[in-house]
Formats: sequence, structure tokens, C-alpha cells
Amino acid sequence: MKYQIIDKKDTRSGFGAGLAELADKNPNVVALCADLIGSLKMEKFIEKAPERFIQVGIAEANMMGIAAGLTINGKIPFTGTFANFSTSRVYDQIRQSIAYSGKNVKICASHAGLTLGEDGATHQVLEDIGMMKMLPGMTVINPCDYNQTKAATLAIADFEGPVYLRFGRPVVPNFIPEDMPFEIGKGILLQEGTDVTIVATGHLVWESLVAAEELAKEGISCEVINIHTIKPLDEEIILKSVEKTGKIVTAEEHNYLGGLGESVAGLLARKRPTRQEFVAVNDTFGESATPAELMKKYKIDAAAVQEAVKRILEK
Repeated sequence: MKYQIIDKKDTRSGFGAGLAELADKNPNVVALCADLIGSLKMEKFIEKAPERFIQVGIAEANMMGIAAGLTINGKIPFTGTFANFSTSRVYDQIRQSIAYSGKNVKICASHAGLTLGEDGATHQVLEDIGMMKMLPGMTVINPCDYNQTKAATLAIADFEGPVYLRFGRPVVPNFIPEDMPFEIGKGILLQEGTDVTIVATGHLVWESLVAAEELAKEGISCEVINIHTIKPLDEEIILKSVEKTGKIVTAEEHNYLGGLGESVAGLLARKRPTRQEFVAVNDTFGESATPAELMKKYKIDAAAVQEAVKRILEK
């Protein structure tokens, strides 16, 4: 495998590291939190720039309104809370106060997907990508590891417009080189292949690389693409790949409705009809268990990616 594990870290710590760096680099960056400083790894930002931190408390809707107001005087607010509280709880405020008027707010959401683990279904949001990508003008980013999350955090500070940045709680392989540029809206070709294209996002990127390595032992050549920006989608990299392979598997830690797979399916329907398999949660809520147990049960791990590749090759 071209990409090797550097170490293992949680992606939320990548966000914390990026935010702390922004405390020094950009005096306009302001951080807001809804009583989850430790969970969002905001401590270092607060140490460096306490005057640019606002503890809103358990009042997420108010946090979005404050963030929208801060942009009027040129501030760049980064809001921080769990992904379900960052979206479904405050969707009206985001739509009306941020997206509609194109406010430069960075909505930073931790503990996304099933891999939140033991906290269970009430916290395991699996519909947030769909909710956020439907908002006109909203950029949606879902990085795959610590290094990419840190890079994404730095990149969105320089990007003008509302952004939804999604990351997670569990410790996962950190494998993207620290110096790899992060370009919003540009996918990354991680591995070339000829038999099938695997397009993955978030925690499923590493799982897809593992699956591709196992499939190679059976003579199956997989092209693996990291789509860290779900909106705007990098259409060029996907279309170029399926032109070669003629088959595609999408992999994500999200409901198959409304996620990356549906965005890819829409692209292919419009521009190049292609056989597609989905690796995603099948329209259900999660439950309490370890991240590994949940990924296995809900079929969003490396084994599930392998099965999807074999299904599409058998058709």
C-alpha cells in the first residue's frame, strides 16, 4: 500500500490543532462553543486567544445567531459542538441566518456518524451531510484523518462563505502526509486501478484502502479516490476514473440517502450512467456499541467495501 499509518489519532484533535494554529495566524478567527470545550479540543485556542472565545453554553441555536452577527464586522466565527447539535437542532438558524445571507460562518461538527460509539442513536447523526449539502451556498467537508482535518480547518479560514466541517471522536489511522495540500473541492487520487473505482469520504477512506489491498491479492485492481469535499463535488476526478473502470463503489459513514453516494449517483445520471454500489448505513438509526462493532454490523468497514466491489464485478 502506498499510504502507511503514521500514527493513530482522533480527527477532532486535528480540528483542535488547526484551530490553535489559527489563533496565532488569523486575528479575525473567533471560536464559539456550546459547553463542549474538551470534546471539541478547543483548550489550546482558549489558552492562546481567550479574548476571542465565547462560551455560549447549551444554547446551540443562539450560538449560530451570534456567529452570524460576528461576521458583519469581519470576524470569522468557528462554532463547535456535536454534529447532531450542529445541524438538526439548529437547522432553521443555519438556513435563515447563515446560508440565506451567505454569512462567513464555519460550522465545525464533531462526533459524527456511528463511530461516536457507546453514546448511541440519539447522538449518532447519519443525516447531517444530506441536510447541509441541500442548503444553497453551503460547502460541505468531511476529512479522513487527523492531518487532513487539521489542514481543512486551516483552509476554511481563508475560504469566503459558510462551511460545514464534519469530523469524529474515535482514534483512527492517520495516514495523509502532513504536507499534502488541502484544496477545497478537489478530490485526491490515492491509488490507481483499472477494474473498479472506490470513492470514499471520512473514516471510510482508510477502510477503502485496506479493502483495495486485500482485493489486489485476488487480482482485482481498485482505483481509490478520497472525496473530502462533498459539496462542491469534484466531478472531473470521478468522471475521469469511471471512464476507465466503468464501475464505482461509494463508501461513507452516513445514511445512503442524502450522502456522498447520492451526490455521485446524481452526477453519473447526468453525465455518464455507470453501475454503482453503495457502502453506507441502510436508512436506519444506530445503537450503542464500540465503533468497530457498529461499523461491522452496519456494513461500513473494509469488509463491506470488499463485498460491494465483488458484487459490482459479478453483475
